[in-house]
Amino acid sequence: MTLNDFDEQSSLILAAEDYPPETFSDYHRFTAYDKRFISKLAAHGPVLLRGGRGSGKSALMIEASRQLAPYKKDASAFGVYISLRHLELLRKEGRAYEKVLCRLLIDRVRECLGEMSVSFDPEPSVSSVQTELSKLTIKLKSRLVLFFDDAAHIGREAPLEAFFDIFRTLSSSTVSCKAAIYPGVTKFGTRFDVYNDATVLEISRNEELAGYDELFAEIIRLRFPQFFSGNMPVTDLDFIKFAGFLGRAVLGNMRAFIFACNALSERCADNAKIGVSNLGAVLLSLCGNYYWPLLEELKPKLGKHELMIEPAINIAEIMFGICGKRERRSAIIHRNIINKLAKPFEMLEYAGFISRRDVSRAMKSGGRGSRFVLSLCVLLENTPGTRLTNNLFQQWSTEHDEPAEFHRGSEINTIELPELPDSADLSVINKSVRELAKSKIYPYGLTEQKIQLLIEAGIETIGDLISANDKQLLSLKSVGSQTLERFRSVAAQAIWM
Repeated sequence: MTLNDFDEQSSLILAAEDYPPETFSDYHRFTAYDKRFISKLAAHGPVLLRGGRGSGKSALMIEASRQLAPYKKDASAFGVYISLRHLELLRKEGRAYEKVLCRLLIDRVRECLGEMSVSFDPEPSVSSVQTELSKLTIKLKSRLVLFFDDAAHIGREAPLEAFFDIFRTLSSSTVSCKAAIYPGVTKFGTRFDVYNDATVLEISRNEELAGYDELFAEIIRLRFPQFFSGNMPVTDLDFIKFAGFLGRAVLGNMRAFIFACNALSERCADNAKIGVSNLGAVLLSLCGNYYWPLLEELKPKLGKHELMIEPAINIAEIMFGICGKRERRSAIIHRNIINKLAKPFEMLEYAGFISRRDVSRAMKSGGRGSRFVLSLCVLLENTPGTRLTNNLFQQWSTEHDEPAEFHRGSEINTIELPELPDSADLSVINKSVRELAKSKIYPYGLTEQKIQLLIEAGIETIGDLISANDKQLLSLKSVGSQTLERFRSVAAQAIWM
C-alpha cells in the first residue's frame, strides 16, 4: 500500500500483496488495535474481514499468515494466503467458478508446503479438496487457516454465492477459512448465514482510539525519512498532531495516507515548511486527483451496480455541501435514508468518502441514524473560502464535534435509485487498453508508446492484457521485467477493486 517516492519502480507498489515476502515487514507497522485483528484472523473459526479500498485488509491477512507455519516453524497452525485476483474468477459462475477456485487453492497449498515431504493431490472439486484438506491437517498435526484475499466485491455478486458456499463447506473444526470482503457484499447465498457461519470484523482505524496519532507518526518516520533533516520541517504544528490530522483527513485509510504524504513530499521538496497552508493544498489536491476520480474508476467495475454511481455522487455533493458550510466533520443519517440508499452509501464508504462510526445513534430531530465521519479532503473543498485555516486545523484535530443531521425531510431522501438489471458483466474488461493511459484515474498509467505496442500485438482490451501470460508480453519489443511489472500493476488497478 505504499509509495516511497516518485521513481518508476516504487510507483508500482500499490498494495500489500505486491511486496516480496522478504521485504513485507520492512514497510508495514501494526498497532495494538491492528494486532487484535491479526490475532482473530490467525485463530480458530471462520472470519470475514470487511473494509474499504486501501484500508489494510490484505496487510492484516498477510501478517496473520506470517504468524503461522510455514513462516513460523513452531506455530500451532499452518497458514495459506491466497489472492483471488484472477480474471477467470470474474468470468465464471457456479460449477465452473468452483473448479477454477479449487485449482488456485490446490496450487497455493502445494506452494506453501514447498519441499516438505507431504503430498496434497485432490481433484479440483470442493468435495475432494475438503477431504484432502482434512487429511492434510492429520499429516501436519496442526489445524489449517485459509486466507482468501479479495474474495468478493460489489460488482461481482453472481459468483459470490458460489464462493460463500465453498467457504462454508471447507470450514471445519480443523480448517479455518478467512476472507477479505468489501462494503456492499450483500449476496451471501441461500446456504450461507453471515451471522451464524462467520464472524464479521469491520476494519476501520478509528481516530477515537488510543495510539491513532502515534501510528501515523510512525508511518511517516518509516516511509518518509526525507521529511527529517534534524527536525521535522513543520511550522507551528506539533509533529504527532500533524500526523494524526493527516490520518483523520483520509479517515485512517492507509493507501490514501501514503498518497497524501507523497503529495506533501513533492510539494515541500525544496525544503518548504509543512504548515497549514501546504497541508490544505494537499487535501484539496487529493480531493480532485484521488477521491472524485476514484468514483469514476470504480464505475466500470460494478457490473449491474454501475448505475448506482450517480446517486452516490449526488449523496456526496449534498452531504459534503451542507457539512462543509457548517464546518462539521461528521454527520448522522436517519436510518430510513440508510435503508433506502444502502448501496450508494456502501460505495461512498468503500471509496473512503465516509466511514461509519456508530450504527445507531439518537438524533435531536427525532429517530435514530448512523453516524459517519467525513473525508476532510472532500470536506475542505466545500468549506467557506475553500482554505484550511489554523482554526479549522484545531477544530478538526479534536475527536468530537457536533454532527450535522440528515433526517427524513432532508434533500438526500429525495434521491431515487435506478432500477437495476438482473445481471451485467463488468464493463471494464471490454474497455480499450487506451483507457490505461496516464490520467487522474490511472496516475501510474501507460505511455502512448506502450499502448500502441500492445495494440499492434493484438492486445486491444484490458481483459486481453490481464489474460496475456508473461512469456507473451516479454516477447514484445522493448518489454523487460520493469515494463511487464507496469503492465500487470496498471491492468490489476483497472479491474480489481
